[in-house]
Amino acid sequence: MANQAPVVGSKNVTGENYSGTAAKVYFTKTIDAAHLIKLYKIINENIYGKVGIKLHTGEKHGPNILPRDMVKEFQAQVPDSKIVECNTLYEGDRFTDEGHRDTLKVNGWTFCDVDIMDEGDKTVNFPVRKPFHLKEVAMGAHLADYDSLIVLTHFKGHAMGGFGGSMKNIAIGCASGHLGKAQVHGVDPNNVPDWTAWPDKEYFMELMADSAQATCDHFGKHIVFLNVMRRISVDCDCAGVTAAEPTMKDIGIAVSTDILAVDQACADMIYAASDSHDMKERIESRHGLRQLSAMAEKGMGNPQYELIEID
Repeated sequence: MANQAPVVGSKNVTGENYSGTAAKVYFTKTIDAAHLIKLYKIINENIYGKVGIKLHTGEKHGPNILPRDMVKEFQAQVPDSKIVECNTLYEGDRFTDEGHRDTLKVNGWTFCDVDIMDEGDKTVNFPVRKPFHLKEVAMGAHLADYDSLIVLTHFKGHAMGGFGGSMKNIAIGCASGHLGKAQVHGVDPNNVPDWTAWPDKEYFMELMADSAQATCDHFGKHIVFLNVMRRISVDCDCAGVTAAEPTMKDIGIAVSTDILAVDQACADMIYAASDSHDMKERIESRHGLRQLSAMAEKGMGNPQYELIEID
């Protein structure tokens, strides 16, 4: 049974006013495979053919990555699907094809094929419509092989983005490890400085919006977004075992066909939580809310949403 929650853009933490209709975001407080699958089946009408599941598979032994068994059960419900990833720009466990394969094994992502889309440094350029900064982005070459994309995201903090939701998952995650991710981080791919010297704040959020829009435009209606708000550390799963221990309670799962609405809803729920001081500080110190206003300015989705709770 679906219960309508009284949220129609009313908790918009960007402070900007919008008018018009509202997108639908489906939500449950219960975080398990059964509820993830139940919510997915509400929004999967346009998912067909060869399906990529964009998952942040994490650095080795990361304590906050999505539970392997939950993802395994979910993936089994999606015909002709596989997990898709790209290598990293920073020199961590997933910097090379070989290191990435080893990390996938360590973290247990062995129950289905995992496509390292930029394997061999192969890329494909996706155009950016009405860009802030990037006219095209180099994606992992195999991304173009898929008919549909499921963006399955661990919603949490992020060292540079403030938070990592669906937008960050595809903006950085689908970009090729070296060229594409250098573009999205605003650095020279032939002379990449230490990550602490990479551009940040509004400029970085706008670069991410450009990249995410390129992927959304490529898939059109054949892309959906599932945000899992559990173990909400201020750090990304890129931090691996050094990620800060979460200081707030798990919230639930939010899904939508609208990338802006689902990230907006999750940010609003973070801000509404009484124990979210650390997450709010991380978001605001990095100017992370610019992710949301940038997507709104680009017309990537609807900042107004109706939150529909599913038991």
